[in-house]
Amino acid sequence: MLDVVSKVARALFSSDCLKFGSFRIKSGALSPYYIDLSCLLSSPEDFCCVVDAVADEIKRIMSFDKIDKLASIELKGALLLPSIACRLELPCVVVRKAEKKYGVTGRIAGGTVVRGEHILFFDDVVTDGMSKVEGMKPFEEFGAQVNHVMVVVDREQGGKENIEKSGYKFRALATISELVKCLLQFSYIPEEQANAVLDYVKESKD
Repeated sequence: MLDVVSKVARALFSSDCLKFGSFRIKSGALSPYYIDLSCLLSSPEDFCCVVDAVADEIKRIMSFDKIDKLASIELKGALLLPSIACRLELPCVVVRKAEKKYGVTGRIAGGTVVRGEHILFFDDVVTDGMSKVEGMKPFEEFGAQVNHVMVVVDREQGGKENIEKSGYKFRALATISELVKCLLQFSYIPEEQANAVLDYVKESKD
């Protein structure tokens, strides 16, 4: 039986979600890898693998903490969210990055947020975590309690620490270091490629 990290590593690699090379990320810095979970849409088996892993972890959290609703921010996390919610038989909503000015206005799509609801906030990856903290504000403004933040991959660039410092419980299915070590172990990537990512992570922490 493969553990969760191994399953996620294989799914992200085989679906081409995890790309290696030189990529300009949102901060403007260059990264030796890039994660694009939208590629899961073209690989149903890998999509289901990641969705099931997330759902299983949320189910574990629900065994000791109350969760009434799932939430995400557009776009990548929101692509997976309905399938995860369906597995768990929970409602879900998505917060827009900008307020909609026509039709049904506001930042929250998919339903309403009720005061006192316990919400788990889900997204694809975390870098420094600040967009997650910002994305949770609309729910809290409606009086909901956002206690848990969950992502598929932690890029290990301060996100976990910043989110926990802001008062939330954080969980990632895997860190990027765990993923590349697993892919190296299975001989999916060469050692120099793994080392480039591991060195990048180490430099990000220094």
